[in-house]
Order: sequence, then structure tokens, then C-alpha cells
Amino acid sequence: MRRVIGIDIHRTFGEVVFWEDGRLRPAGRIDMTRTALEGFGKSLQAADEVVIEATGNCMAVSRVLSPFVQRVVIANPLQVKAIAHAHVKTDKVDAGTLASLYAAGYLPEIWTPDAATERMRRLVARRYQVVRHRTRLKNEIHAILHAHLIPRCPHADLFNRRGRDWLARQPVPDDERGAIERHVRELDRLGEDLAVLDREIAQSTLDDPAIKRLITITGVNLTVAAGLMAAIGDIGRFKSPQKLVSYFGLNPRVRQSGLGAAHHGRISKVGRSHARAMLVEAAWAAAKTPGPLHAFFVRIRARRGHQVAAVAVARKLTVLCWHLLTKEEDYLWARPALIANKLRAMELQAGKPQKKGNRRGPAYAYNVKALREQEMRIAEQAERSYEHFVERWRPRPPKDRARGRLKPAGLE
Repeated sequence: MRRVIGIDIHRTFGEVVFWEDGRLRPAGRIDMTRTALEGFGKSLQAADEVVIEATGNCMAVSRVLSPFVQRVVIANPLQVKAIAHAHVKTDKVDAGTLASLYAAGYLPEIWTPDAATERMRRLVARRYQVVRHRTRLKNEIHAILHAHLIPRCPHADLFNRRGRDWLARQPVPDDERGAIERHVRELDRLGEDLAVLDREIAQSTLDDPAIKRLITITGVNLTVAAGLMAAIGDIGRFKSPQKLVSYFGLNPRVRQSGLGAAHHGRISKVGRSHARAMLVEAAWAAAKTPGPLHAFFVRIRARRGHQVAAVAVARKLTVLCWHLLTKEEDYLWARPALIANKLRAMELQAGKPQKKGNRRGPAYAYNVKALREQEMRIAEQAERSYEHFVERWRPRPPKDRARGRLKPAGLE
């Protein structure tokens, strides 16, 4: 006899409902502690299946209960809400809904990452939070200077040594001076935390072939590649590049009814938000470097503006990542010296010793101006090839929507 156990998880407890032979049977509450969950797991059968929703503690619950049952399924809460809309909402109803949907085969599941991918996701998420905190502090310092009519810093970076010397000389009230000093001290502390996280990320990805493949793309560094792989996990679960684009929330919203034309809106933004932010950041870097991606950015910017063009490049990068990871190939227009420099930066970031003396590794070629310029000329040639390819495109004739056929010219 098949049994499905639905658990509506909260911070301190979980509401349990059993599904047996098409009937729901409430089983009370269990505490969200390891001891209580292990005791509950021992009372279950090896053939049971447990269903929970994706919450902050769902992975820990899944790890504790998995040894006692056949399978622990984690459901997508947004899609469950869209499928099962109840006028009466209680913990028992929610738990019963999870069990019933899974028993009927309608439960939208999420992919459960392995331990290494889950750890990388935590590291990437913590790094993202530290970077956001640093950005807030820098914006607050800029706001203080703006409020007191202080001109812009003449140096490239307000927070390097020369910028801080200039900042210390600016005439601001004593209370604002104290606030700036507190923010600067906090920035230094966050910088130390960021260095530790970067080292842990580099050590975990130093021998990862997928990371080395992604950094061959223009604009993608170790941070972006690690963030993308942490979000993707197994590329095999995405059957097409459009699936990966949708996973990152870079697909446009579409509205269509009857025989009317489809209206495409803004991107959905449903999915891994920090990975989407990293892709947009990489898109801006790729847009400033000669190559096909720069030509694509310029073409879209001429019609839609630079913000839309950056998002379009981010979507193009997503499709490119899918093809490289699926086919296990490097980027065709990769720059060898630049890639060697990226790999050497990964090694140093992971704590590898510096190479002293006359030993010259492959990254040395990036320091030779002639070699760098040669690679740039090849990238510019690829950019011109893309531009010539696009120039040969011709707009399609309008389609007769009523019959689904192309209209002959002059009959519109």
C-alpha cells in the first residue's frame, strides 16, 4: 500500500498529513529539530514518500528524513500555489495538498543539489550579500558628500589610498565625519571577509573543468563562472538553452489570445536572481571588449537602448553557456593569453605560491603587448565577421494570420 506524507514546514514545527488509498489523515505536528525528525523518520516505512515545500530549512529536513524513506520530494511553492488555490488555507490543508498533488502526479518538483553544489551555492550567496553590503556603504558615503555639496572625487576610486586621502580632507560636519569613518572601517572588514570567501570559492573550483570552460567566454571571470555553475548544478537537467534562459528569469513575458499577435513584455525575473545579476554584470564587461558579443550589443542598442541590449547579451551568454557545457567545448573566439591570465589569477586566489625567478608560465603572454594586440585584432576580425553576417539578413514578409500563409508582395 502506497503512502505519501505531506509536511507543511515552519520554522519551529511541521504539520503532517498522511495520504493513503486516496484519503487524507492528519497526524499532528512535529518539532523542527534533528532529534524530533529522526524519531519521526523511524516511525515511517521504507517505502514511504515524503513531500515538503522549498523553504529555508527544507534541505536540512530532507537530509534527516532521506535515510528512513524511499524518497523525499521538494516542491516548488510558487507553482504549487498556482495549481492548488484554496479558499480555506491552514497548515493541514497545505500539507494535504502537497501529498495529494504528488500522489496524483501533478506536483511541481525542484531539483535537489548534491552536497558540493549546495556548499557552493551557500558560498556564492554569502559573497553576493557581502558585495551588496559594501555597495550600500559606498552609496551612503557618496550621499553624505552629495548632501554637503562636495564635488566628485578627482581620482579613479574614492576608496583606494589616494581617494581616502582626498576624502579625509573634505569639509563635512563632525557627525558626518564620524559616520564616514565608521563606514570606511566597515568596508575594510567586509573586504577581509570577501577575500576569505573568494579564496574558498577558488579552492573549490580550481580543478573544475566546467569552470575553466566558462571563463573562456569574454566577460566571464571566476566569480561569474562559479555563480553560474552553483545555480546550474547538472547541465543535463536542461534539455534546451531556452530552459536555462527561463531558469535564470531572462525569458520575456508573452501575452497572446486567439488569433491575435503575441505581445512580448519585460523579462520574467523568475528564478535565480543572483545568477541573473552576475550574467548582466558579465554582459556589460563583454559589451566593452571587441568581439561578436560587442557587435551584438551595439546592434541591439541601436534599436532598443543600452539597458535592453545588456539584458539581451546576458541572455546570449546563457545560451552560449548551455552549448559549451552540453557539448564540452571551449568558446570559439577565446583569447589564449587572457584565459591563461584568468587561470593564474584563480591559482593565486586559491592560495597557490607565486612563481619567482625566470620561470615564465603561459600567463606571461598576457604581459607582452604585441601578443595582447594580436589577440585583440583577431577579436575585432570576429566582430566584423558578425556584422557582415547580420547585414545579409532580410526581414520576413508579413504573414496572413487568418490562414497562416505568407502574403505576396503588394497585396497588403
